[in-house]
Amino acid sequence: MPAVPLLSSPGTGPRRARRRRALRLAAVLLAVGGLLLWWLLPLGQDQPSGRITFSTGVRTGVYQRYGQLLKGALDRELPRVATTLRDSEGSQQNLARVASGEADFTIATADAVATYLQEERPGAGELRGCTRLYDDYVQLVVAKGSPVRTAADLRGLRVGVGQEGSGVRLLADRLLDAAGLDPSQDVRPVPAGIDTMPKLLEQGRLDAFFWSGGLPTSAVLRLSERFPVRLVPLDRDLVDRVHAEGGPSRYYRSAVIPADAYPAAQDGPVQTVAVANLLVTTGRVDAALTEGVTRTVIGSRDRVGREVHPAQVVDLRTAIYTDPLPLHEGARRYYRSVKP
Repeated sequence: MPAVPLLSSPGTGPRRARRRRALRLAAVLLAVGGLLLWWLLPLGQDQPSGRITFSTGVRTGVYQRYGQLLKGALDRELPRVATTLRDSEGSQQNLARVASGEADFTIATADAVATYLQEERPGAGELRGCTRLYDDYVQLVVAKGSPVRTAADLRGLRVGVGQEGSGVRLLADRLLDAAGLDPSQDVRPVPAGIDTMPKLLEQGRLDAFFWSGGLPTSAVLRLSERFPVRLVPLDRDLVDRVHAEGGPSRYYRSAVIPADAYPAAQDGPVQTVAVANLLVTTGRVDAALTEGVTRTVIGSRDRVGREVHPAQVVDLRTAIYTDPLPLHEGARRYYRSVKP
């Protein structure tokens, strides 16, 4: 007896057609999703992985707090990269660590970088820039009743000049020299950091101290709220005399500390000196990793800036200007990727 062909039940054909269309649509969506993911990842590459060390600054300083918040952003944006923070005395020590390979990234002032390059210190040729960050403002702090009205009035006094490895020390020495004072002979220099100088001033063990940091620096702000202090102006003539030295001094500019930076310590705006901070690495660091770090620094500006106010001024339009350092190739890739 011949076999009887099986007949499809009504609707089976249309269901199969719909299923095929759905499968084709799913395949297209998967392909588009994969392409989109590839596009969103930098240069279509895998996310960077490994470990990095970030050299920050002294406790209670802006560098350290900025580093802590940036680490949080890096942990979110680069989950395969483990970031370790290391305290430091400041810009000079930071540069030495990065140049020697003890650290991979750091922050340093442009004048400290220029000094490191000019003196041809070990590893100077390997240093590279990632981002121009925010400006540091020099703050010369004295007790409110102090007779000191200008930097020249510091003669014979006990002056906090920053730790040996700090950028503050470079600035203090240059400003004292421009004021007609020998930094080692005409004042009594105290090599202390922002973690101890406010307390020393409050205890009467310092007559004045120099600090260079973003505005406001929390340690100075807290000091002004519990102890009567005043900011000493550093006028344009002093800046002009510093500029006349040439070399790294050309990175200083005349600036103004706004009246609301330290309300208890100011009667109004205060004339001072400012210098840019740079995010620094070396040519040895992987380009994909450096691209990821640079992307995170720019992308986390608003989040970090809510707690570290200087970070609010990090600007994509100026971030690429890392003079006196050449731009790292990974950072260059990032800026090209976001170029309009």
